Amino acid sequence: MFDFVQGLVTWILWAAFLGIKGFALVDCVRRPSAAFPAVSRQSKVLWLVITGLATLTGLLPSMTLSLIGFAGLAGALFYLFDVRRRITDLMGR
Repeated sequence: MFDFVQGLVTWILWAAFLGIKGFALVDCVRRPSAAFPAVSRQSKVLWLVITGLATLTGLLPSMTLSLIGFAGLAGALFYLFDVRRRITDLMGR
């Protein structure tokens, strides 16, 4: 019973983390390149690499709860809550 619950929780976390990482990558692709330096952040290419690698770490369920998986989640969350917020404030959408 415990193994089933543990597997279910791991699967739910994997799906949630992959969704967050994938959303960050898609959002980064959609933003214009000029917006990143305009909000005093690094280039779009760097953020594409960060969110892309984060998404790659999310593709394997075994990496979800590893240090690399959490580092990818941190990068995606930083993009979403800092960079994306600044860009949407600048562009108005």
